[in-house]
Amino acid sequence: MIATVIDSPPRRAAGSLFGLAYGDALGKPTEFLTVAEIVRRYGPTGPRELVGDPALVTDDTQMALAVAWALHDAPAYSPEAVEPLLRQRFVAWSVSPDNNRAPGMTCLRACAELALGTRWQAATVAGSKGCGANMRVTPVGLLDVDLDTLAGLAQLQAGLTHGHPTGLAASELTAYAVRLLRDGAAPAELPGLLTARAHEQRGVYRGDWLGDLWQRPGVSTPAEFIARGWDECLHALGRLDAALHRGDDGGDPCRHTGEGWIAEEALATALLCVLRHPDDPVGALARGATTAGDSDSIAALAGAFVGAAHGMAAWPAGWAARIEYADQLTALAGAAD
Repeated sequence: MIATVIDSPPRRAAGSLFGLAYGDALGKPTEFLTVAEIVRRYGPTGPRELVGDPALVTDDTQMALAVAWALHDAPAYSPEAVEPLLRQRFVAWSVSPDNNRAPGMTCLRACAELALGTRWQAATVAGSKGCGANMRVTPVGLLDVDLDTLAGLAQLQAGLTHGHPTGLAASELTAYAVRLLRDGAAPAELPGLLTARAHEQRGVYRGDWLGDLWQRPGVSTPAEFIARGWDECLHALGRLDAALHRGDDGGDPCRHTGEGWIAEEALATALLCVLRHPDDPVGALARGATTAGDSDSIAALAGAFVGAAHGMAAWPAGWAARIEYADQLTALAGAAD
């Protein structure tokens, strides 16, 4: 079934999906460079132009497309309907010849187990909270579903590969941020709204979506398990708030909110890039790409947020025809807008 979302004339769903891919493409060549090396190559404002035709993306966009197609094809938004489709799409990605963009080892290890038919709660990498959990969750935030379903979907898609509670919580918050922006919230409101959500959900374990994922040595209850994830997200949001209360020194945002290799830091640092450049959408992506951390994931999430807030008008008109997977992004955006 076609995933139905609510959208306004700015085409917010398209802006978010394409923005994710644009940020990914801008951050792809800078991911393993120092800030000094990036500045020498691109100048003090970082990369602001797509390179190549097509401009290539990474596994961040590839896996976001996998999530989007699973949701597109789902007959219902329930764990029973969506989990097999996510499994199928993730496994197909893992063995694809296009999976040659330095994919994360957590995703590869989990997908190898999923391909064997292993129950997903056993296939997942239980200790991983890498940003692979939430770099791909944007399509969930664009669905017209209630917040409980949004939360369940966000955590399920994360849990198939990243079983750490912080990966689950950060994925829910990332999808919720996209939803808020799509619905008209101002970016500056997000830190407070996300912090409130984290406090509200701190003891909520979604057993209908996660099953017995919580059962780990040393964990007594489902609530204890999930609270750890929300607490780590609250810590990251606290760092974001502290950074926003300081003036922007123009340097690497990772120094304040983390390098983005883990899920809660990818969320916080992407938001910091957006909030540092409220009137310059491409500048927000460039700021994410000009970091010593996981530049492609940070810039991809920044693009998803900016695009959800401003729609396709945020982006240069010529980029849509040049980005890799433009046909899939167009098809999914057309179904959503």
